[in-house]
Formats: sequence, structure tokens, C-alpha cells
Amino acid sequence: MSDCIFCKIAAGAIPAARVYEDEQLIAFKDIAPQRPVHILVIPKKHITSLATVSADDAPLLGQMLAKAHEIALAQGSPAGFRVIINTGEIGQQEVQHLHMHILGGPQPVGPMVQKH
Repeated sequence: MSDCIFCKIAAGAIPAARVYEDEQLIAFKDIAPQRPVHILVIPKKHITSLATVSADDAPLLGQMLAKAHEIALAQGSPAGFRVIINTGEIGQQEVQHLHMHILGGPQPVGPMVQKH
């Protein structure tokens, strides 16, 4: 899509701090990180959201999840990480291109820390 910022990043038209790339995916640092490690993983193929995937996209989705641990480790989150995929307006998806957040880094301290 010509007006999609993530498609422009995938095409190299907009620079991003890339940390991983293969034939299907690109991972880059979030410009407004919420944790010391905050990486976005996007498919090079434009998919609007999880709400629009098809069965044909299953291998791509699997690739995104399979690479999460490798990317988190390489970026300095060996003790664990979170994976978040926001979907649609209710899910607070801001960019209409499927993307996965990898959040991690050192464990925060203080009253905000909750264990589930």
C-alpha cells in the first residue's frame, strides 16, 4: 500500500533501526519505546491486521512468533519478553499494517511491577 508507513519501511523508503530481516519479515526498534527492549516485527507483505489474515498467512504468522525469542535475546532480553499484537480500534492498533511488539529488557522495579 502506497500510504502505509510500515510498507514504506519494508521498501526502504523510510529509514528504521533494523535489527533483523529475512525474506518475509523486518524487525526494527520502536521510535517510542515502552521498555528498554521494544522491537516491532512486521511482515514485508501488507496485511492490515490479525482480523484480515487468511489460512494462507499461517506460515508467516508462525515465522513472526518463531523469531521473537531470537530477536529478544539478540536485543538484550535473555530473561524473557512479552509479545503483543494490537488488532483493530478496540485493540488499540495505531498503524493499519500487522505488527508484533517484542517488549523486554531488565525487570522494572517499583510499585508498577505486578506478577500474574
